[in-house]
Amino acid sequence: MANAATRQYLTLSLGGERFALESLVVSEVLDVPAVTWVPLAPGHLRGVVNLRGNAATVVDVCRKLGLPETASRVPSCLVIVERNYEGETFPVAALADAVHEVVEIRDEDIAPPPDMGLAVPAVFVLGLARLGDGFVMILDVDRLFSLEELAARRPRADGAPRRLL
Repeated sequence: MANAATRQYLTLSLGGERFALESLVVSEVLDVPAVTWVPLAPGHLRGVVNLRGNAATVVDVCRKLGLPETASRVPSCLVIVERNYEGETFPVAALADAVHEVVEIRDEDIAPPPDMGLAVPAVFVLGLARLGDGFVMILDVDRLFSLEELAARRPRADGAPRRLL
């Protein structure tokens, strides 16, 4: 029997739920720095942060997933995800309540998301995997951090293309 493919995932908490991102797309985890608000951005885009001289869009993943917000929720870290768009690599900063550990999960141990019963829209979930005595939802990075959504598609007044928020 051939060995099943195994991937590493970073586990994190968002709004009281446990999620995972494939570790290949995660470049680093940081404490939350000052976030600069961007006018007219959708509610789940909290603004931008300075990441070693580059602006990184800050995505409030809880809001994007429609998880309930509580007054006591204070995200403790940013998970920096590298995204490619039109030949360039851009960092996207995902707010997380907590980051836990990197775990290995075999592809065959990932079940498709159920049609109902998830705390979040199934479109953002690649699958479910058993982790300890519970399950972890593996997030679809391409849908969650859609660069077409993050990019301003209209040209600037000078005709130059807009960069990501």
